[in-house]
This record gives sequence, C-alpha cells and structure tokens, in this order.
Amino acid sequence: MDKNRRQFLLGCGAGALGAVTAPALAWAEGRLRVLGEPADVERPALGGQVSPDFQRWMGAVRVGQAAAHGGLLVFWLNAKEQAPGLEVATLDEARKSGALLITERDQATVPELVVENRGKTHVLLLAGEILIGGKQNRVLREDILLPPWSGPRPIGVFCVEQGRWNEGRKDFESKGSFAQPALRSKLMERPDQGRVWDSVARSARAAEVPASPTASYQAIYEDGKVQAHLSEVERGLTSRAPAPAQGAAVFAGTSLLGLDLFHSPSLFGREWPKLLRAHAVEAYRRPPAPDTLESKLRAHVEGIVAQAAKVEGTLRGNAGVGQLFEFRVPAGRGAVLVYEGRAIHTAIL
Repeated sequence: MDKNRRQFLLGCGAGALGAVTAPALAWAEGRLRVLGEPADVERPALGGQVSPDFQRWMGAVRVGQAAAHGGLLVFWLNAKEQAPGLEVATLDEARKSGALLITERDQATVPELVVENRGKTHVLLLAGEILIGGKQNRVLREDILLPPWSGPRPIGVFCVEQGRWNEGRKDFESKGSFAQPALRSKLMERPDQGRVWDSVARSARAAEVPASPTASYQAIYEDGKVQAHLSEVERGLTSRAPAPAQGAAVFAGTSLLGLDLFHSPSLFGREWPKLLRAHAVEAYRRPPAPDTLESKLRAHVEGIVAQAAKVEGTLRGNAGVGQLFEFRVPAGRGAVLVYEGRAIHTAIL
C-alpha cells in the first residue's frame, strides 16, 4: 500500500471518529453543543417546533415573473415585506477581502474544518459551497452565519474528492463552485460519507465528464463542455437576478430542482450566479418543459410557499449565530437560517 493511500485511510478513520466525538457535531441523544459556549453547556435540538419569524416571512413571499432558457425555467420570488437590513458578506467576498480563513484542523479529519471570520461584517456560508484545498476538497454541510471577529470555530463538512489525502495548500479557497441540487438534497439527509461519494460519482456520469484521478467533484466544473454550457446559460438567462427579486424557484423540465430565498435582494443578487451555475449543471442535457405547463408549475411553487408558511420542524443552533429551522414539505426537505427576526436564507430541495 503506497504512502498517500495509507495516509488517506488513516484520515478517513480519524474523520469517522471525529464525526462522533467532535464537540461541534455532538448529536448524541438529540443534543447539540453550540460553539462559542463553555464545553459543558448544551442545547437540545427541538422537534415539532414552529418558527414564527419564518412563518411571517413565507407568508409575505409572492411568486413573480418567469424566465426560461434551454432546460431551465426560473420563477423569481419577491416579498411584500422586507426585514430590516443586515450587512452580510458572501463566502467569496470574505475570502477575497482576506476576512475569512478556512483551514484543516491541527490534526486533520475528514468531517471537520476550522473557520474564522476576522472581519467586522457577518459572513454567510451556504450548505453546498465547495471548498478547494487542504488535504482534500470539501463541501459545507449546512448554512452558517459567522459573526464579526468570530474567532476559530470548527464546522462540519463532507469530502468531495475521494482519492486525495495530502496537503496541496494549507487553507481553502472558493472558485464559485456550488453543489448541484441533487447533491445539496443529499446533504440535507445527513448522509454518511459513502453516500456523498456515490452522489458525486453519479453527477460526473450524468454530465459525461471524464473520470478525475482523485474523483474530485470540482472536475465537473472544470470540464470544457460543461463550462461552455454554463456560459451559454449565463448569457441566455442573465446571471443577475432582477433587482426586486429575493429568491428563485428553478425547474429542469417539469422537475423542481430547488427553491432559494434570501432576506434581501442584494444578498440574493450576489449569491445567484453560483446558484444558477449549479442548476445549469443539473439541467445539462435535459429537455425543456413545454410552454403550456408554465401556469401549472407556477401553481406548484405557490403551493410550496403556502405549505412552508405553516410547517413544523426542528430548531437548533450551530457553529454560527442564529438558529437553523429544518422541516419537510411534500416537495422535499427544507432549511432556513433565522437570525434576529430575519430569515437569512431559505432552501427547499
């Protein structure tokens, strides 16, 4: 067995142990330790709860105009009422400014990294964002809102580069890559690592991308044919959302890929380009929906919004500030990050 392979297996073994024992991911007996608190303070993950802030927010959401290109159909989402503004930087913006540092732990494990916000603005990390570097590329498990001057905090991740366990670069960067909806949906199920690798392999096969030497998910985005497809989608379905829009529900053919909604048009507009590319990867080689179905698909989105406005779920804290409200609707799973009365980001997949 060669040295790199032996190190990789050791890393996976340590990662599996870390997933059970790490304070940031302490799920035993339904309890979660909230980072930033003393080690002996825990809060329960509460089931059968409602989030009044989320209910009020979804009750104000309206389905707006539609836009289509190729196999994608997008319904823009607007809110009658807007929450008071909160200055939030995206992962890419914070990395570019030098405010956000993401690294391996001192003793690296697969399911956990260390993140630190050294800036004076909140930073939003989205479930599904791909992190490039370290001993292997990772994907974020869940939304995290880091407060200013957060200090180092452990965060949960999955591996999306199965065949590498060596340090290419110490820290992690973002190339604007985002997990496509099928993989994002899988992350919401809290799967084991093997199921994530299976989902990565299926995505590569569906895109007809040549096998990566390290089974890297990023290879899909770096494939020439996929890049040409993404450029075409961005030209045909503008990568910038209409100014009033605060979210989008996206279909490939007649299948709902996902719904994303942000507390402000500005934040949505800055996150939308990477979300659009992820949807475009999922819709690659899929046929469009007939024009005659637009009204039916619109009604479907309106139904999902109405269901989400009265849903019960699970409320818990995580490595950032605010709380995650996780729920189910007939269309799939959902999660919203709520902070100080604002639904910062809602995702239904």
